[in-house]
Amino acid sequence: MVLVTTSSSRFWPRWYRLLARANPLIEWAWRRVGVGNTVRAVFPGRNTGLPRPVFLGLLRVGEGAYLGHPDVACAWTRNMEAAGGGELERRDGRRLRFTAELLADGPEREAVIRATFRQHPFPGDLLYWLSRRHIRSVGRFYRLAPRRTATQGVTG
Repeated sequence: MVLVTTSSSRFWPRWYRLLARANPLIEWAWRRVGVGNTVRAVFPGRNTGLPRPVFLGLLRVGEGAYLGHPDVACAWTRNMEAAGGGELERRDGRRLRFTAELLADGPEREAVIRATFRQHPFPGDLLYWLSRRHIRSVGRFYRLAPRRTATQGVTG
């Protein structure tokens, strides 16, 4: 188990650096035909406040929507936590502002982790499955809820 966790801890940062270099290609494919469950998530930078976009897989379990990261906290998770949420953009341009809550260990988190094996496009689905012990141990998964605006909930 220690070997798997150590290997995974080295693997995931490298994998995401590779994906960041491929962002222009990913965006081109995403805009034209879509890439599985991929959405663009935008979070304000926790130090600068500038928008920080990142492509992520939006997971669905029942009626719930979730985002997750297979490793310990990274830049986008720290930015999202500092802001309390962010904004999702679908490839058709629709946007949704949301709040996010970190999931504790339990059945909901486990269901979301299992969803990564089925819902992420290849090779993500396989990589998550191969790293499942590491992900269960340190992965960060968040439940999303629509962010209420100042005018919502006002009766009149």
